Amino acid sequence: MKLRSFAPALAAAALATLAALPAHAQTEIQWWHSMTGGLNDWVVGLANDFNASQKDYKVVPTYKGSYEESMPASIAAYRAGNAPHILQVYEVGTATMMSAKGAIVPVGKVLADAGYKFDPKVYVPAVMGYYTAPSGQMLSFPFNSSTTVLNYNKDAFRKAGLDPNKPPSTWPELVGAAAKLKASGHACPYTTSWQTWTQLESFSTWHNTLFATQSNGFGGASARLAFNSPLHVRHIENLSNMAKQGLFHYRGRGNKGDAAFFSGECAMATASSSTYGSIKKNAKFDFGIATLPYYPDVPGAPQNTIIGGASLWVMSGKKPAEYKGVAAFFNYLTNPEVQAKSHQMSGYLPITMAALQLTEKSGFYKQNPGTDTAVNQMIRKTTDKSRGVRLGNFNQIRAIMEEELEQVWGGKKTAQEALDAAVKRGNEQLERFERANKG
Repeated sequence: MKLRSFAPALAAAALATLAALPAHAQTEIQWWHSMTGGLNDWVVGLANDFNASQKDYKVVPTYKGSYEESMPASIAAYRAGNAPHILQVYEVGTATMMSAKGAIVPVGKVLADAGYKFDPKVYVPAVMGYYTAPSGQMLSFPFNSSTTVLNYNKDAFRKAGLDPNKPPSTWPELVGAAAKLKASGHACPYTTSWQTWTQLESFSTWHNTLFATQSNGFGGASARLAFNSPLHVRHIENLSNMAKQGLFHYRGRGNKGDAAFFSGECAMATASSSTYGSIKKNAKFDFGIATLPYYPDVPGAPQNTIIGGASLWVMSGKKPAEYKGVAAFFNYLTNPEVQAKSHQMSGYLPITMAALQLTEKSGFYKQNPGTDTAVNQMIRKTTDKSRGVRLGNFNQIRAIMEEELEQVWGGKKTAQEALDAAVKRGNEQLERFERANKG
């Protein structure tokens, strides 16, 4: 057989190969995140839905460990020249990311350069304000925003003779409820997750009391810690006394307390509003969601709780076409329907007012009582003491706070001793941050 006789077959094979190829190569957008379990499924679902909605870009979500792990990993990747396009960073790292000049591209600029109109008025004020620089430029994209709530087991309340539709709204009421729960045979009346966030940070704003000077860090890098006030000491002393009486059980750092509530072991738990989806899926009991307790004798309390969760940061050094893809993805995430669906499924806050209104109109809050608790706590007017907490080296400061609080629960330090030590050690971190970012 002569060589030329293969020509028609080769031509046909070439045409078939070309037909199988996409019309043009998609631009890949790497997204590093820290979501696990059902929340990982949510993240993957968002990326898949966006990818299916258009043909130019492909968002590739990759789990990179916990919040504490992913941030150092991204810094190392940036220095090595292979950082992702999008990085999810928890709120604790906000001030550090804001100071990383040259490493990030403000999200407001990314959207504007791609031709998308950025209107801060469409976002829930408390959410947008946290991630906005003093200049008014939004630096990161609000993604999974949450706040602190009180989850409680209605079945356990009924067994203890408590009204399941009247959860404790104050700390004295919570102590009373815990005592009745213990008397009814419940071994763990109350626990908490994210103890520094719920018991010191959000506790401060909820009582309109400074956590740190300079408006909790919003006023500048010269901020210093102030959470060893008489009110803070009183609260930690009360929790310590509850622990000694078996009314409060510390289950560990981070979200360790969540599992103790999901399983029914603990009857009440202060936690993130983002626990809603997991509780609904895993709890074998009737549950309720209530506001964070407060001390009724504190003037102005309750004020508002603060933001938790994380935002999405755009890393520098990428191609213009890739930034267009990032902007298109963020624009997709702002869609009211997408936002409302995410809010209703996860318990995270809606980031736009349109998504909030859409959820209200759908009847979701009436059908699922308590799911509007987090929103109602966050949309109140803030003060210079309650806008939030935005400090440099906050990850290290939180670790110090964890260590000192554990000394209290272990009976090794008084509340005053522990908080004084945490403030002193934490201020050393703030001074270090201030020196590093002068000039």
